[in-house]
Amino acid sequence: MTPVKTSLTELPQSRVRIDAEVPPAEVEKRVQQAAKHLGSQMRIPGFRKGKVPPPVVLRRLGRETVLDEALRSALGGWYVDAIEGAGIAPIGDPELNLGELPGEGQPLAFSIEIGVRPRAKLNQYKGLEVGRREPRVEDSEVQAELERTRDRAATLETVERPAASDDYVVINYVGRIDGEPFEGGEGRDQLVKLGAGQPTPEFDQQLVGAAAGDQRGFDATFPDTYPGELGGKLATFEVTVSEVKAKRLAELDDAFAAEVAGFDTLAELREDIATRLRETDERKVEREFEQAVLDAAVAEAEVAVPDDLVHARAHEMVEQMLGALERQGISREEYARISGQDEHELAHEAEPEAQLALRREAVLAAVIEAEQVDPSEEDLLEALLPAADSANTTAEQLLEQMRAGDRVERLREELTARRALELLVREAKPIGIEQAQAREQLWTPGKEQEGPAESGRIWTPGS
Repeated sequence: MTPVKTSLTELPQSRVRIDAEVPPAEVEKRVQQAAKHLGSQMRIPGFRKGKVPPPVVLRRLGRETVLDEALRSALGGWYVDAIEGAGIAPIGDPELNLGELPGEGQPLAFSIEIGVRPRAKLNQYKGLEVGRREPRVEDSEVQAELERTRDRAATLETVERPAASDDYVVINYVGRIDGEPFEGGEGRDQLVKLGAGQPTPEFDQQLVGAAAGDQRGFDATFPDTYPGELGGKLATFEVTVSEVKAKRLAELDDAFAAEVAGFDTLAELREDIATRLRETDERKVEREFEQAVLDAAVAEAEVAVPDDLVHARAHEMVEQMLGALERQGISREEYARISGQDEHELAHEAEPEAQLALRREAVLAAVIEAEQVDPSEEDLLEALLPAADSANTTAEQLLEQMRAGDRVERLREELTARRALELLVREAKPIGIEQAQAREQLWTPGKEQEGPAESGRIWTPGS
């Protein structure tokens, strides 16, 4: 690393200024390299092409011109050295300011102003009283899941009657837009569920009441949100119904339980569904409580998140979302048409979520520092066990693969944050949801005229 000298000054709004100085010897070395490079492109009488020595280049072009060339090639590396020397993790775009160009034998001075990860000042983060609900499963939820199981096991039977709104029809169809065929506008033996609104609400409405052998012609407009280029366009369809089918649902009895799930009785199937729903809700309760504990610590902490970091994170979140949609075949333009929002509007909408994410990260980073959370090699291996089992390899082999791909540091960061969150949760005191909600309405005695208690600070007798 270049011996760039640095000093760090903290600025408001989670920004810092790095004052850097490049020693004269390093500057001169870069000037000579730049002169040699320029000399390789020059033609001067008395010298072979490309062999003009640096002193001649400096006399011909002037030191300032050669120094400009040196800075173009070296400044990026000096910037990196200054960042590393200051020991910061920068966020966002830097503002780089050069001092006066140095004369021969003088150092080069420059400064960098840049955002850094917001730092949180922790207040109370242990022993926080946080509402936690009990896992629950309602009878209606069990019945709804049982009905979904029944629906998945249903069969379709051909019926000799006109189609009702919840029936299925088998059709042949041809569609045209402005008299011309379009992609996907023709199909044979297509099964259509009436009432599903596909491909358009008008399409399946026109087929309600149709019987086998009926032919129907009608217009239908594709919704503006329809994927591809068909959104908002009017199409003319010619449809022939070849079959009407109705869904046959099995009786909810012991025979059904045995057929679909291998249970002896319907009661056993209900109990199994209730158990699975409870396990799912227990995991949900854990996630909710973890998030509530972290947000309680955030509410107690002092964190200043600069607007430019919020904007940058919001745009990053939108980019990730749009990238995921593109991988599913939905372009940015198409999503903008469907949502009615461009990327800037989406980012603006995402700013509250982005700010909260940055505040959470800052608090976790402060907890990591305060509690000296530092996962060991054994912790990394333990964290990799599930992935290793899925990949039919060992955690040790997977860790080596991650080292080869420079992914271990990312794993360490994620695991460190996880351990910090687990610490907060262990130290928290869960209270009932009703109690937590009631406390949020309490005011401190004697403060009734001043307004509600400060958010995140709840008065209890003896406090």
